[in-house]
Amino acid sequence: MKIKDKKILNEIKKARAKNNSNWMDRLRIAIKANPKDTKKVLKNINNLDKKISSLLNKLANGKRSN
Repeated sequence: MKIKDKKILNEIKKARAKNNSNWMDRLRIAIKANPKDTKKVLKNINNLDKKISSLLNKLANGKRSN
């Protein structure tokens, strides 16, 4: 791997780590403010993430639906 590529990947890693921390802070605030609605939204996000993961698996394994 080129040194330039490694540097870019390290920058992406740092940015994602900060973003994950910010996301968790927002989640804590949302659960404190409105736990019932926040949990509904999280459930919807999780369901969509499962669908996305399934589609990615189909792509990765070369399976297509018509």
